[in-house]
Amino acid sequence: MNNSERRDKGLAYIADEKVYKEMLKCRKLLYKLNHTNYNSLKELSDIITSLLGKSENALINPPFYCDYGTHIEVGKNFFANYNCTIIDVAKVKIGDNCLLAPNVAIYTAGHPVYPSTRNSAYEYGKEITIGNNVWIGGNAVICPGVHIGNNVVIGAGSVVTKDIPDWSLAAGNPCKVIRKITKDDERKLFKNEEIDQEAWDNIIKTNRNN
Repeated sequence: MNNSERRDKGLAYIADEKVYKEMLKCRKLLYKLNHTNYNSLKELSDIITSLLGKSENALINPPFYCDYGTHIEVGKNFFANYNCTIIDVAKVKIGDNCLLAPNVAIYTAGHPVYPSTRNSAYEYGKEITIGNNVWIGGNAVICPGVHIGNNVVIGAGSVVTKDIPDWSLAAGNPCKVIRKITKDDERKLFKNEEIDQEAWDNIIKTNRNN
């Protein structure tokens, strides 16, 4: 196997010239994305579509960074805020209606722990999956091989090293489940503050029409 094939199978691989050429294609698109006028939404949208392996109505606020782009698959209505980094050595699969706050980092890449092995230039990538309706808070880090379920909120500054189940509010370093998200949270805005009646009526109307 060549190193690209080894990488895609999750095996130890070296980022050789062939691998670098794949990354170079991505870097050209990233340069274009990160130097496009923020007000040119159509142009940004076209670049994002070309960059990512799969997307539908995705919006990314530049700057944005990744290794390949083609290894990133996002569902409907994906949004990544400023300074998001996705090291997509392995697949990153993200579901519908997911929000990434500023400075979120998703890392599929890793290196051997033992120094002489690590110095050999071999590295690896392990797939990350994120379900539908997930909100990841600012400065959170998602580590290689992690799977995050549906309807999850990850608190700001968290370091996610293990899987997070559906309907969880999780936070911390290392990130742990704090509690389940329940029907009691439906009208909550901030802490115990409730959404005002005008906005709530609009939410009910929108949900009814979808």
